Amino acid sequence: MQSTPRRDTKGELKLRSALHRLGLRFRVDAKPWPTKRHKTDILFRRARVLVYFDGCFWHGCPTHCTMPLHNADWWRAKIERNKGRDRELQIQAESDGWVVCRVWEHDDLAATALELAVLVRERMPAGTPDL
Repeated sequence: MQSTPRRDTKGELKLRSALHRLGLRFRVDAKPWPTKRHKTDILFRRARVLVYFDGCFWHGCPTHCTMPLHNADWWRAKIERNKGRDRELQIQAESDGWVVCRVWEHDDLAATALELAVLVRERMPAGTPDL
């Protein structure tokens, strides 16, 4: 698990590159809440949009996640804890006025970038310059 990158994965870099080409500027691996240790993958602070880039295995994708055969109980518990933490963070973020977007590693990243661009531009406060 230590050799698994926490950030800057191939898919995440591709998504960030697509967002940047669309003229969006954002923070990477940033804290939405200054008092918490938690970091988000992509943060649009002024638009109050959080983007999480989730790996199918680590976050229990219903389509692609398959449990390992060895030590299956431990892995199942680990992935369920990850999913539970994801739900808790989403509830907290939404109650604080953030929009949470979860992007799976198998998603069409070009289409996802376009959807995110529309969302971010819609949520920009009035009077702020274009991104």
